[in-house]
Amino acid sequence: MFYAIIGEDRPGTLEQRMAARPAHVERLLALQQEGRLLLAGPCPAIDSPDPGSAGFTGSLIVAEFASLAAAKDWADADPYIAAGVYEKVTVKPFKKVLPA
Repeated sequence: MFYAIIGEDRPGTLEQRMAARPAHVERLLALQQEGRLLLAGPCPAIDSPDPGSAGFTGSLIVAEFASLAAAKDWADADPYIAAGVYEKVTVKPFKKVLPA
């Protein structure tokens, strides 16, 4: 089943986010190579694809896991958590409807 992982950034952590990004992306690429990643990306803090110094307010990842517990375990090991970027992480089941 798919699970939505919604990470909400702690204000003022753009520098930590950028430092932890390579390790964060590496984990996402592993999910993609396993065919389990539906989508992933950050949420810009302003209405722009390149928010510059405004940074980001969080991230959304939708990926396939064996269970909610497995998705939570994966999310808990995110480098953004270790770096203090995420203030809150929500993991919940996600049912893909479209595109079919």
